Amino acid sequence: MFTGIVQDVGEIVAWDKAAHGVHLRVVTNLDTARMALGDSVAVDGCCLTIVAHEAGVLGFDLSEETLARTRFSALGVGARVNLEPALRAGDPLGGHFVTGHVDGVGRVARLHRLGEHLGMDIAIPEKLMRYMAEKGSVAINGVSLTINALTDRGVRLHLIPHTLARTNLGGLAPGDPVNVEVDLLARYLARLLEARA
Repeated sequence: MFTGIVQDVGEIVAWDKAAHGVHLRVVTNLDTARMALGDSVAVDGCCLTIVAHEAGVLGFDLSEETLARTRFSALGVGARVNLEPALRAGDPLGGHFVTGHVDGVGRVARLHRLGEHLGMDIAIPEKLMRYMAEKGSVAINGVSLTINALTDRGVRLHLIPHTLARTNLGGLAPGDPVNVEVDLLARYLARLLEARA
């Protein structure tokens, strides 16, 4: 479980094809000495398992399924990725409950400057729009964000300077893919309503 509060932006330094996916290595400023093999880290919002680590570097294996369902297939060496270690008992809940299970890949549709802030329209896969609500929550590349408004094909977000400086969202351009995770509460509410109907 995660909160969508990014703790570091790492850089992919190795992208090696494996028999059934990819092994990637990420350079990070996180305290890797406190991490262990098998620990979970949200990498651009996708829950991945640490399979190798050394000072300042984490290794992860991505399956073909993960590559097919996330934006990772569009990344490679040099890409910047948002990182958040798994929530520990007693940690503050600053964002919203994020599982690290990416629901789909959206695309940046439009950017518009608002002084030092940035407005961002994200095109959301149609099957996920039922979970989107004005003033509701959504995780984009693992970042907990509030939906300012719904658009014809997605959501409108408002990014403050702190978010732009501390995540990889400030480096996105129109057309770029993003990992989307819907709000956990919206998912369960929709399922309950379906069962009731």
